[in-house]
Amino acid sequence: MIRLRLSLPIAGLASVLLLNSLTANAQYSADRPVGTSAQQAPSWQKNAGIDQNLNRPLPLNDAFHDESGRNVKLGDFFGHNRPVMLALMYYNCQMLCPQVLHGMGSALRQSGFHAGREYDVVVASIDPSDTPANAASEKQQFLTIIDDPSATAAGAVHFLTGQQTSITDLAQATGFHYVRVPGPDGKMDQFAHSSVIMIVTPDGRMSKYLFGVDYQPRDVRLAIIQASSRHIGTLSDLVLLYCCSYSPSQGRYTVAILRILGLAGVASLLAVIAMLWLLAKKPKNAPVGV
Repeated sequence: MIRLRLSLPIAGLASVLLLNSLTANAQYSADRPVGTSAQQAPSWQKNAGIDQNLNRPLPLNDAFHDESGRNVKLGDFFGHNRPVMLALMYYNCQMLCPQVLHGMGSALRQSGFHAGREYDVVVASIDPSDTPANAASEKQQFLTIIDDPSATAAGAVHFLTGQQTSITDLAQATGFHYVRVPGPDGKMDQFAHSSVIMIVTPDGRMSKYLFGVDYQPRDVRLAIIQASSRHIGTLSDLVLLYCCSYSPSQGRYTVAILRILGLAGVASLLAVIAMLWLLAKKPKNAPVGV
């Protein structure tokens, strides 16, 4: 298990999003004086973060409700030979969660893949008080962002609600830590959590974590391809995957310089061999001397 502690407080999110679109590193609370140490952060903030449980199976037998109120199991959305884009949030969130949904939808729209064909989408609420009506409203907004008619036709996008037991099981399996924090009215109706989307293999194992709220379509596409065990994608995608590597600490794909240099070296060697072969080849119609 790769352990990465992240925290993104509810207060001051606007300034955080402007300063840094990726939240792979710990974010600082806006109400904390400049120059204070991480040890002085609120206790609840230290408990909100991500543990990258790569290859860990999800609790597929746990019960949830979909956006129509139907009783479902998490496993109903797996086993279709397609990776699943997974996000955990709460539907009454007015700050970070809409940013995550918008970022995920925009990246998927630009990835060149289609819901129901190359991937499915599962979004689950961490708030047991959320209702299927809340889920249906959020799903409709997401479908507007993704702008993919096949997503609706294939029934490939699912927004779930559930009891605390199922929520806790899913959060623990994904390594998604969150904490209730007081809202503007003093009620504990908000959650501190990380901004992250996750990619899960078709059989329900954690594959990749992408951090932030502005996800690169290239990263999303490569993550889906890898989660599918390279069963989808083009030759250029496979070359790009070879030239890029997933960085768990950064939650994104980075260029693998050594691999690119290796490919360039091989290409140069083949070019030299081809040139020598052409130079050594005797022309068929060469003039014969007297």
